[in-house]
Amino acid sequence: MYLADYHHHTDNSFDSQAQMNEVCKQAIRIGLDEICFTEHFSVNPKAPTYGHMKFNRYFSQLEECRELFGDELVIKAGIELCEPHLMKEEYKEALTYLELDFIMGSVHNIKEEKLRTFMVNKTKEEIYQQYFEEVYAMVAEADIDVIAHLDLIKRYAVESEGNYDFITYKPIIEQILRKAIERGIGIEINTSGLAKKALHETLPSMEVLRLYHSLEGKILTIGSDSHFSETVGSNQEIAIEMAKEVGFDGITVFEKRIPSKIYF
Repeated sequence: MYLADYHHHTDNSFDSQAQMNEVCKQAIRIGLDEICFTEHFSVNPKAPTYGHMKFNRYFSQLEECRELFGDELVIKAGIELCEPHLMKEEYKEALTYLELDFIMGSVHNIKEEKLRTFMVNKTKEEIYQQYFEEVYAMVAEADIDVIAHLDLIKRYAVESEGNYDFITYKPIIEQILRKAIERGIGIEINTSGLAKKALHETLPSMEVLRLYHSLEGKILTIGSDSHFSETVGSNQEIAIEMAKEVGFDGITVFEKRIPSKIYF
């Protein structure tokens, strides 16, 4: 079975200290076939990640790792953009000449507030509805390949507000998925939530994954969203079994932003 972790952070991201070469060594050790490094990047000076990413350093590390490990591991260049539907011209200018294989889009901030801050003094309904509306805005406008952790807000809201009811938010989630499919944007099974005791489920949930498949969504990646070398590829097998259960017959990998399917 081909194993590809398409969401991983190193010290090129503001919130990780992982070394790229150590991640690659561990990926090979546990039997991964492919990895895509998806470092956080924002062009908004008010975002926490702003100014941390140094692309010369990042691509230099990638080339070094490809030379060292290229016979054992496929290594792709990716990026995770924060709110890429905003400041679109700035993003376009920053990314135009970069040789990226894969671009993820995520909503980590709403109206320039971190999600934890955004939640303050809001009802559960306001938190989830407004978050999903922002994800829809991203999917409708941004130049991305995949939506990162589509229902990320539950990671922050679950302890104080509880998880969201899928049926309640199915209309807006379906709008997100339909727009994504229309624009050729995929989703990921992000396994990071499985390690959170209060959450203990993937992002998005099985219900969202099942809905995506029923709408004939095709593009599906799997990512650990790991920020540590030792957790690269975490719970790949669980994600693959989830994908199989709802009817997918493979996962998607990217090269120069062109998707291709790897069959189970």
